[in-house]
Amino acid sequence: MKTIAALLLLTLSLSAARKTIVPPEFAATAATAPYSPGILVDGTLYVSGTVGQDIKTSQIPAEFEQEVKVCLDRIGLVLKAAGMTFDDVVNVQVYLTDMSLFPRMNAVYTGVFKSPRPARTTVGVTALAVSAAHIEISVTARK
Repeated sequence: MKTIAALLLLTLSLSAARKTIVPPEFAATAATAPYSPGILVDGTLYVSGTVGQDIKTSQIPAEFEQEVKVCLDRIGLVLKAAGMTFDDVVNVQVYLTDMSLFPRMNAVYTGVFKSPRPARTTVGVTALAVSAAHIEISVTARK
C-alpha cells in the first residue's frame, strides 16, 4: 500500500500543472517572442530575464537608474499577473554590462526589495541580447 501511495505521489509531481504567465501589457510582443515572460509550476514562478526596455516605445532609458526601475517594473507586472508581489521573490539574478554600475543598481534595487531580501547573484557580462541595455534581471518567486 505504501508503494502505491509513493507511486501516486511521484506521478502527481511529474504531471505538475505548468502555466504560462503573460501580463496584459505584454500581449502585443508576447505572441512573437521566442520565450514566455513567466512560467508558474507548483506555486513557483520563474520570470524570464528582463531588460529595462519601455513597453510602449521599446527604448532603453538614457539614465541608468531609470533603466533599472523600468526593468523591475516589468518584472512586477509578471509577478502581479501570477498573483504575487516582490515580497514573494526568493532568488534574483542580475546581469550587468559594467560592474561599476553595481552601487547605482543596488540603490534602486534596495528600494524595491525590502528585508529580508531574496538571495541574489550579480554577474558582469560583456553584452546583453538588447545591445543598448546595461542590465538584465530574472527572478524566481514562491507563494
